[in-house]
Amino acid sequence: MFRVSLLLALLLVGPPTQALESDKEQPIELVADSVDIDEAKGVSIYKGDVDLRQGSMHLRADIVTVYQVDRKTTKVVAEGRPVKFKQQAAEGLVEGEARHVEYEVDSENLTMDGDALLVKGEDRMRSDRIVYDRVRSIVKAGAAAAGKQRVRISIEAPGK
Repeated sequence: MFRVSLLLALLLVGPPTQALESDKEQPIELVADSVDIDEAKGVSIYKGDVDLRQGSMHLRADIVTVYQVDRKTTKVVAEGRPVKFKQQAAEGLVEGEARHVEYEVDSENLTMDGDALLVKGEDRMRSDRIVYDRVRSIVKAGAAAAGKQRVRISIEAPGK
């Protein structure tokens, strides 16, 4: 069976925040109704109430597809109504959801499409598309991320 390595620990970070360092050291536990693995093509597809956990990270989706080249994970795609994820970061709990979540391992870009929402504490960001560049700690949403909807942001009041 394909080794899923760090793929989703990296997937589940919200806007500029750091996942717990210990998460990537933890084993990945995955439960699904079914899995189709094509080693020749480097694709594994997990279907049906997919529940993935690694350390403090938790992802729920209808379908999770893992792409590999030479047994190295290159991309992870999660689809759902919606895909939901949460992870404990050093700064607090980060939660999010979207209908389609894609993580490019080499570039470390996380793209959330379809009713995308990121929540950290009382702060919220919502748009049809949110793109997070983990390397440069840059978040783009709405038109800046090639989306079509305006961005709605709610920031916790100072001193709260």
